[in-house]
Amino acid sequence: MTLNRRQFSALTLGAVLAGAGARSARAAASPVDVAHVAKTITAQAVGKKFTMATVVKVDGIAWFDRMREGVNQFKADTGHDTWMVGPSQADAAAQVQIVESLLAQGVDAICIVPFSVEAVEPVLKKARDQGIVVISHEASNIQNADYDIEAFDNHAYGAKLMEVLAQQMGGEGGYVCTVGSLTSQSQNEWIDGGIAYQKAHFPKMFEVTKRIETYDDANTDYTKLKEVLETYPKLKGILGGPMPTSAGAGRLIAERGLKGKLFFSGTGLVSVAGKYLRDGDINYIQFWDPAVAGYAMNILAVMALAKHRDQIKPGLDLGLDGYTKLGLLDPKRDNILYGAGWVGVTRDNMDKYNF
Repeated sequence: MTLNRRQFSALTLGAVLAGAGARSARAAASPVDVAHVAKTITAQAVGKKFTMATVVKVDGIAWFDRMREGVNQFKADTGHDTWMVGPSQADAAAQVQIVESLLAQGVDAICIVPFSVEAVEPVLKKARDQGIVVISHEASNIQNADYDIEAFDNHAYGAKLMEVLAQQMGGEGGYVCTVGSLTSQSQNEWIDGGIAYQKAHFPKMFEVTKRIETYDDANTDYTKLKEVLETYPKLKGILGGPMPTSAGAGRLIAERGLKGKLFFSGTGLVSVAGKYLRDGDINYIQFWDPAVAGYAMNILAVMALAKHRDQIKPGLDLGLDGYTKLGLLDPKRDNILYGAGWVGVTRDNMDKYNF
């Protein structure tokens, strides 16, 4: 497979996270506020221009379009050769093939958001055997990565989603959960955290069926949720793992006139779910900024390549919103780090976010 490095012009965007404070003129013109990022990661500072590819689950959806902005900004800010690539559809084999191509190119680092952790483990092992640094995201169970960085504690993220869903549902009734894939580690951890919270706090709620795979596609979300609703007409809640579920669920609720009867709480973006938030078909989405996550992965890649691994540890401040004091998800694995980067959005505060 031949990889095309698609170049995008810089986009003028406003503030990206609540509570970020005053922005510098430079930051205001970019998706990621880098006012507090150390300058020691630039190509000039480390004495070498590293070649680093960010491989995502699926290219062409809003979530990863936003991540590309962060990756492109990293290139402009630091002088390293960074770009983003992903399959046109969420497909584990296609993602593996892309990584294989990068091995042939001899890149210095691969930052990856795996569609299936299990599927990419062998090819990432090959990468590391070749001396390529591997940084992952949304992959807290990964084995063949130098470091994994999560935006937050995944179980806590899911618990918050369930707390909001339960409030909407009045603490009782049936709900269904969606994931992009049954092997998408972080999304399944969100759902696990949500279900655990429900069982502990809302015993009158229950899953109507096992979690459904939607392959990070809004049309698939819509179709599969419609099938669940036809089978379980008393369905009251949808707990959405993948970002496109927000659009699929919003469309279903709007078309069926189920506002106030069927409720949604899940990952989403204002650019995708804004219409349904504004119309009241869905009331709550949760997300972190993919642009900042992409930037964070690339910072860690440079630190590893520049022999600064001793600094990559709990308490590390990347200088990015939500990643100022990294923690450990598992005390037995000191290379799985997390920040505190999620925000909750309703119709009342959605205008603060332009992605």
